[in-house]
Amino acid sequence: MSAKPTTKLKENPFTKRREPLGFMLWLGVVGSSLLFTSIFIIFLLRVQRETGHMMVLPDMFWLSTLVILFSSITLHEANLAFASERFLHYRVFLGATLVLGITFILLQVGGWAEMLNAGVFEGVTTSSGLVYLLTGLHLVHIVAGVIYLSILFQKAIKNRTYIDSFIYSVNAPNKLKIKLLTRYWHFTGALWLVVFLFLIVLY
Repeated sequence: MSAKPTTKLKENPFTKRREPLGFMLWLGVVGSSLLFTSIFIIFLLRVQRETGHMMVLPDMFWLSTLVILFSSITLHEANLAFASERFLHYRVFLGATLVLGITFILLQVGGWAEMLNAGVFEGVTTSSGLVYLLTGLHLVHIVAGVIYLSILFQKAIKNRTYIDSFIYSVNAPNKLKIKLLTRYWHFTGALWLVVFLFLIVLY
């Protein structure tokens, strides 16, 4: 007895339907990675020409590195709490991530002020200007993440009762928003580690 013919198409990675927002996020991640890689290459070429140039990285950058690492942990915990319907813990950890994100921004601004006080901008060279460019571009990514974090936190605070929080949590678009934010935030954290380690090696 012959098998019945099937009209079901075999799914493969190239024909599989992708979630558009997730795909857009990955495109953004790839684009940002290429942009920073280009700046790294320009940075290396300029530093080789500017012999004898030395700059001490501000202490604020070290502290902000710890802050961004902790923020990834708190956001991960917020995801776990959201998935297990522990909505109070979700609000607490999401709020903690928001506070840490704002703290990171303030520390970065403090780091720039520290460099200005040290005279880094006096007789500025191309390489020192690229330090501001690298950290500034990364800060733009963080600010975007903090804005979206604040929107999600506002919604989490609004849904105080368990019923409201549960209805919010079972909504597929809401789940997607939190998942995409987490991916983006982890990317910005990893990006800062790469930028900071790159600067440590050079200076």
